[in-house]
Amino acid sequence: MTDPATDIVPIRRALLSVSDKAGLVDLGRALAAAGVEILSTGGSAKALRDAAVAVVEVSDHTGFPEILDGRVKTLVPQIHGGILARRDVAEHRAQMAQHGIAPIDLVVSNLYPFEATVARGAAFAACVENIDIGGPALIRAAAKNHDFVAVLTDPGQYAELLAELAAHGGTSLTLRRRLAGAAYARTAAYDAAIAGWFAAQDGEVLPPRFAIAGTRRQVLRYGENPHQLAGFYVTGTRPGVATARQVQGKELSYNNLNDTDAAFECVAEFAQPCVVIVKHANPCGVATDASLSAAWDRALRCDPESAFGGIIAVNRTLDEAAAVKMAAIFSEVIIAPDATEGAIAALARKKNLRLLLTGALPDPAAAGLAYKSVAGGFLVQSRDAGRVTAADLKVVTKRAPSEQELADLLFAFRVCKHVKSNAIIYARDAATVGIGAGQMSRVNSSRIAAWKAQDAADKAGLAQSLAIGSVVASDAFFPFADGLQAAVAAGATAVIQPGGSMRDAEVIAAADDAGIAMVLTGMRHFRH
Repeated sequence: MTDPATDIVPIRRALLSVSDKAGLVDLGRALAAAGVEILSTGGSAKALRDAAVAVVEVSDHTGFPEILDGRVKTLVPQIHGGILARRDVAEHRAQMAQHGIAPIDLVVSNLYPFEATVARGAAFAACVENIDIGGPALIRAAAKNHDFVAVLTDPGQYAELLAELAAHGGTSLTLRRRLAGAAYARTAAYDAAIAGWFAAQDGEVLPPRFAIAGTRRQVLRYGENPHQLAGFYVTGTRPGVATARQVQGKELSYNNLNDTDAAFECVAEFAQPCVVIVKHANPCGVATDASLSAAWDRALRCDPESAFGGIIAVNRTLDEAAAVKMAAIFSEVIIAPDATEGAIAALARKKNLRLLLTGALPDPAAAGLAYKSVAGGFLVQSRDAGRVTAADLKVVTKRAPSEQELADLLFAFRVCKHVKSNAIIYARDAATVGIGAGQMSRVNSSRIAAWKAQDAADKAGLAQSLAIGSVVASDAFFPFADGLQAAVAAGATAVIQPGGSMRDAEVIAAADDAGIAMVLTGMRHFRH
């Protein structure tokens, strides 16, 4: 019975049936020392017995053997009646006595490793066999009857339960309710993983009911603004901010994580040594070169003003030479697959700078989904994994691009994919020289990018704009010729854009009049 004064329920009998046996023996020993009778099954029972912990096999407790290769172990009235019976209802107590059902006060179960089995690429049959049935049933039953039963679904919960048991001789209602909520969250995530896997087997990207689940990595100080709550949840193993090891620096913020993700996804697009500098989720400098040090110089030159307080991403092991240069300006985060000891030492003096090492790069072409909340629901779309090559391009002007222009056009269009729409990118020699992002009109994006190219040249003490002799990329078609004409005025010699405007002919004619080359991709890269 529950103690009406304290809501403390003593633990006299516990059922331990776990897949992850971390901490199981210590839990069993502590429960046994507290006089708790332990019921268990299979491997859990063996692990406890091997540690000299007294265990009652569930089959001995119920008088019903495990059957169907272990598929049926605990799905019997003697177990579920012992969990679900309300101790404060006389009829329930009478029925328990009538059928010889003993109460169970604690359930410990952490489910078959379905997610891990899928992640390692196991065969269909192996994945099906790792769909737990008895475990979720035990967990949900115990969570439903949390007025009288405690449920543990993760080894990380064991210490708190044992502390309360030692202090009070049982569990409080506050703890049981919190554990019940965690239990339902766990079974919800488990079912979401199974549902998603089945949908994938049928090639169904957008099923009629869509479930997503994540594991909280941390509660953040706040969201985009101090009055907003925020948390960081992990949903998979894609290399990036969710898998990174933080080597140094203060705690990451919501905005840090968002911007760092944008930078790392962009830098992964390139095979050559590459540096991407991001500010407010937009690249403000991107360059590839023979070394990270050289790429850094050219990425920074694009917009040194915006780079202050930005995020830096590289697609190689960060070396000391590049790290020394990066440490010369104020940055919030540096993210890399790895870093040399010399690079780590060079950055160590910047105590607040966060250094994240991911171990790998994300695959830009990998399938995946992206989500966005809206009032009353959320939008789901496949990740923008689209890429264009030289073979995909259609030359529509009298002049075709030169070999160097073609290389720069492809570089610029790849950067364009990671810039907020409307996006215009000026690039030269595999480095951005002007970026216009997020404007309501494309011509203004073109003008801003040109202005930035001139401003960067002025800061570098150069006689002419960095846009002179550059190429220009647009993430979507030019609705009018004015955007292209602004690029021509800035000094661009070639243009890459998706095409598809009602005024394509007008835009192409303007390009021919200016004597520049234009290629169409047939692929748009809006990023909102």
